[in-house]
Order: sequence, then C-alpha cells, then structure tokens
Amino acid sequence: MAEQVRIGDVLVAEGYLSPAQVEEALALQKQDRSKRLGEILLDYEYITEEQLLVALSKRLNLEIADFTRIEVDLQAAAQVPKALAVRYRILPLGFKGGRALLVVNDPLDVYGIEDIKALMGMPAELLLGKKEELLKALNKAYGELDSRRAIEAANMSVAQEEGDGDQDVAAGDDTAPIVNLINSIIIKGYNDSASDIHIDPFEKTILIRYRIDGLLIDHMTLDSKLSQNLSARIKIMAGMDIAESRIPQDGHFKIRLQGADVNIRVSTMPTVFGETIVLRFLTQLVKIDHAAHFGMNQENYRKITRILGKPHGILLITGPTGSGKTTTLYMLIESLLDKPINICTIEDPVEKNIPKVNQMQVNLPAGLTFETGLKALLRQDPDVILVGEIRDGRTAETAVTAAVTGHLVLSTLHTNDAVSTITRLMDLDVQAYMIASSVVGVVAQRLVKKICPHCREAYTPSEEELEFIPEARSLWKGKGCHNCDYTGYRGRVAVHEILEVDSAIRKMISRKEPIENIYDYVSREGLLVPMGDSVKKLVLEGITTSTELMEHASMIR
Repeated sequence: MAEQVRIGDVLVAEGYLSPAQVEEALALQKQDRSKRLGEILLDYEYITEEQLLVALSKRLNLEIADFTRIEVDLQAAAQVPKALAVRYRILPLGFKGGRALLVVNDPLDVYGIEDIKALMGMPAELLLGKKEELLKALNKAYGELDSRRAIEAANMSVAQEEGDGDQDVAAGDDTAPIVNLINSIIIKGYNDSASDIHIDPFEKTILIRYRIDGLLIDHMTLDSKLSQNLSARIKIMAGMDIAESRIPQDGHFKIRLQGADVNIRVSTMPTVFGETIVLRFLTQLVKIDHAAHFGMNQENYRKITRILGKPHGILLITGPTGSGKTTTLYMLIESLLDKPINICTIEDPVEKNIPKVNQMQVNLPAGLTFETGLKALLRQDPDVILVGEIRDGRTAETAVTAAVTGHLVLSTLHTNDAVSTITRLMDLDVQAYMIASSVVGVVAQRLVKKICPHCREAYTPSEEELEFIPEARSLWKGKGCHNCDYTGYRGRVAVHEILEVDSAIRKMISRKEPIENIYDYVSREGLLVPMGDSVKKLVLEGITTSTELMEHASMIR
C-alpha cells in the first residue's frame, strides 16, 4: 500500500498543495531523513492535519475516526504495550470479524502497523485519527487499563502480606503495588478531567470516586486492609504526619502528568473505619465557555469591566464550594497584567503561578494567616491585592480597610447570591459604613451541568417542569453514553449575577436598612439579572436540563 501512495501527489490532486511546494518540502526532507514528508509538511505549515487526513482518507478509502462515538475495548489495548502504541501512534480499538481495529495517525507507517498486527496475531482494519485526539484516547484507555491492573496487584498483595506494607511505602519503593495503585488513581482522575478524587474507607471495602462535572461517580472498590497503606503513601507525598491519624490534616504535592505540572491538594479526616481522603486537582485544565469574557455573557462582562476599572474598592466573588470562584479570580487578575501596576496575592494554597504577580501562600504553622499576610502585603506598595478567601471577621475587616485606603481588593466569600453578601459581611462584624464605602461589586456564580452533545435528545416537558418553564414546548436531556459516563451530562457552564454597588445601595447599607429593601431596589431598577433567570434561558436553549433549573431555583432567591 505504501509503495502505491505518494502523499505529495495526493495533496496536489486535492488542491491542498502546488507541485512547487511539494518540491520544497522534499528538499527539506533531505535535510532530515528521520521525518516523513507528511511530518515535514505539517511542521512547516504547508497543510493542516485535517487536510492531510482527508487526502489520505480519500486515497486509501479509510474512515476518519470520530472519538466522541467510539469506545475502546480494553482487551484489545491490553495486547499492545503502551510504550509501543505511543511510539507508533496506534490505538488498538477492538475486534471486528477476525480483524483488529486500529486507529492510526500515519497509515503509511508500514513497519509500525505490521509490528502491532504481529503482537495481536491477526490482520487489521485501519481508521484514521488526529494526533492529539488519538493520544488523548490512548492515554485514557491505558490509564484505565493500568488502574485495573494496579487494583488487582494491590488486592493480591493484601492476600500475600497480611498487614505491613507500610515499610515499602515509607521507604519510597516506587515498584510497591500501593504506589502504582495511587499513581493510576491520580492519572485516571487527570485523564477524566475530575476536579476531586474521594477515597472513602468502610468496614470491608474502600470506595474510590471521582467528581466529574459536579457529579460524584463510583470507580472502584478495594480491600479495606489497604486503607492504612493508602493513607500513609498519600501523606508522604503531601508532606503530612504519617503517624497522626486522630485529627484532620491538610497538605499538597506537585506531580508531572503528560508534560504538565499538576498541583494536588490533600485533605484527610478520621472516620470510624479509617481516614477518608480527598485529593483536589488545583491546576486541572478546563474548557471555559466565553473564556475571553471571563465565562460571562456580554451584559455581565460589561459590568465586571466597569468594576475592574475602579481605582480602589473590594470586589467579591461568591458562591458555594466548587462553583469556580478561584478560576474567575485568576481570570480577572490575568486581565490586569498588561497594566503598570503591582499585583500581590495571599492564597491557601497558590493554585496557579501567574507571571508578574507576587504570590504568597498561607503557612499556619509559621503563623502566616490570611489576616497577617494581608497586613504584610499592605507594606509592599500594592495596587491590586488578591485574598484567596475571606474566612473570618478579622480578615474581612483588614480587606475592607485595604479597599478604602486606595487599593483594589479581590476576594471570595461563601454566600447564596450577590445581595446577601452585604448581610454576610455584617455577620462578620464589619461596620456598615465600612461596607458601604468599600464594596464596589459582587459577583455570585454557579456552575451548571451541560447536556452531553453526543446523547442529547428532545422530549415533551412534564406538568411539574411546565410550572417552572410555562413557555417550553419541548426540552432536552442526555440519555447517557460512554462519552459522559452514562450521566447525560458533559462539561459545565458558569452562570452569574453581578451587583454593581451604586450610591443608592451605599446609602441603604449605611442606614442599615433591611436587606429586602436592597432586593426590591435592584429588582425594580433592573440592576441585576438573577442566576435563576440565566439558568432558565440555558434550559430553553437546550444547553442544560430542567433538573438543573429546579436544583438551582431552591438556592437562588
């Protein structure tokens, strides 16, 4: 097949290249014989990968793989070592009529294809796949395979060694089954874009769960006898006290996955059957809708731009845990990097390193709290200060003081909506006149689950749903598929409500008027679009489900 195909001729015939460009590429190839002509053409941007695959598809009569609609048979993948699959960029997909289904990036790599066929002991049927998509699917499949093997090895080690695997773990033996198990758990979580990994011990089993798109999904169960070893190994990685299991502990560590440094925060808590452990990915890359506008619609983007343009004051991002507050904070800070200003932060922990920003991490054993760190930052000639979280009245008071003394302060707070943030600050014993003179804006946000686009289907709304959305003629939901782990959801989108504090609101705060008066004022003047209305709009557009609307409606005024 390779002898019959000249890729340059194919690309010229398809109109993607001129004969002169092919000759130029061939001349470049003579300087680097290690690369195929196709690689040269891509490296020098003569063509795109999509154009190359389309040309090969037509000439070789091969289908281009749609990775959103295919599921890897792990039995097929298990027959080929991962290192070899990555080297040749070939993914064993499954079996069909006595043939191995292979997704290949380079169908002209005869030697690689023949090696894989020999390993699998059968002829092959080829599909074409984009390099990035193929490698992602490959990493996910082998991550799942490694995870299953690690489970078997760890459970087997329990049967062989009753009790004391701690010595190997503490000694840092990277070949120990427990080490491989933890690595595989973390890698799978990273590949599946999980935000958190839960390791929960019970009487006879340990349950491993991943939080993906806000949902907690069961993944595996382990023998309960592994609990102590799991806890010890993770504590070593996170710099925690392995001898202490009676009290909660916090720590963090950094690992390198797929060429990227990944920060992971660790929290342990004693339970009846051992220590429950939660690992949170702090630097997980998540696709954000409307990222150029901080994940906001046009109206909210205009509001937040006006607020950021103010020379001083405090801007608060509010919402429950896991609502994306820190992500929004970082996006706001990064939008200010081009200005000639000094930006300083105090965080717990620093989740992302930002160039040109002086970032400080809370260190409780050393006495460095949000309050003390913030006071120190005020002596660093800052223009903008980011406080990771306002947790107590003293931190709130210091942040407010910084805002009224000529600094722009950005921070987070846990409240249900934008207006109730005023009440929350008063509950923290911040004086009303200080709130009135310092707070310039509040952004309340939630993350709403998006319907999986691969299994999305329309249906007629029920009577209960019509009570929430009387204008709906049809609604959408996901029936569940392998792309969404059969949840019906894939990805999340942020919804916001933004309160710009104007002179009228400042007067009401100073006079300590009931919070209902502020609600009535912003509603009457149309100063704030409630999050519930934003979620309703997403439902009508088929982006999310009525279930999400009803869940959020219970929390949003």
